[in-house]
Amino acid sequence: MSELDRREFAGAVAATNLTAAAAAEDRGAVPMRALGKTGVQVSALGLGGYHLGAAPTKDVAIRIVHEAIGAGINFLDNAWEYHDGKSEEWMGSAIKDRRDKVFLMTKVCTHGRGKDVAMKQLDESLKRLQTDHLDLWQVHEVIYENDPDLHFAQGGVIEALDAAKKSGKVRFVGFTGHKHPDIHLKMLAREYPFDTVQMPLNCFDASFRSFENRVLPLLNKKGIAALGMKSLGGDAQPVLHGVVTAEEALRYAMSLPVAVTISGIDCLEVLHQNLAVARSFRAMSPEEMAALRKRCARHAADGHLELYKSTKKYDGAPGREQHGYPDRETLPM
Repeated sequence: MSELDRREFAGAVAATNLTAAAAAEDRGAVPMRALGKTGVQVSALGLGGYHLGAAPTKDVAIRIVHEAIGAGINFLDNAWEYHDGKSEEWMGSAIKDRRDKVFLMTKVCTHGRGKDVAMKQLDESLKRLQTDHLDLWQVHEVIYENDPDLHFAQGGVIEALDAAKKSGKVRFVGFTGHKHPDIHLKMLAREYPFDTVQMPLNCFDASFRSFENRVLPLLNKKGIAALGMKSLGGDAQPVLHGVVTAEEALRYAMSLPVAVTISGIDCLEVLHQNLAVARSFRAMSPEEMAALRKRCARHAADGHLELYKSTKKYDGAPGREQHGYPDRETLPM
């Protein structure tokens, strides 16, 4: 990161801290933040769709969504392929009578296939989610080196984003990925008007293939809303092994200049834990953040705390199939 970029990034962090300070005047409220240049305000803590589909029952999943909305979380994440559609179906059942209270996002999972596949998935997602439009539609799991070329090819998924916006079925568009910042930068180099970009952002990231250092400053400079995910490393192993506490990790992620930190929540206990952090949120100072990064560096430098970057563990089966790779289950891990 150049000195100019570093100063701009520090300014963005400071702006996040000022927003957090304003929100702190109303302790008990989940902070709200601007979603890039869209003019929309979203909750700083978002509810992840993958883990919602892993809740023990549909009733529990619905209760998680209802309690989250009631507590002030309005950003809901999902994807067409999560749990073979169950995550969208359960979320749809939960929001059917409170659609106007949420900012609803799901992801299109073409994995290199074209516009027609994408538009079919969009209609299926809308049906499952029991709505006539999405607030945000993102290209899911951009993690293979040739994904940018496939997505921007004639007849590719980017054309579907344009068509969906034109039809009124989608308000805003973006893309996601967890593998390597170089792939994100290739997508951004196309100068397409993405509204959002989602990526892993946590206190381990700075030590290995860092999205925080390489992608986040560019998004802030362009006014594209950054959506953070995997604040606990994807599977909370750093917390379970005592590297950091859940509160430290979530506070760090929320202290970055991002619009939303999307959190995987599969039970009410985790929801209440994360809400406690969000409602009493106090942004870390730059010095606190640097100290936590330094403390985590020796644990994180080889990537073993971010297996979504360094292994195939988190790569979805549909994407692997479309790229000609075997299922994860058949690989020695």
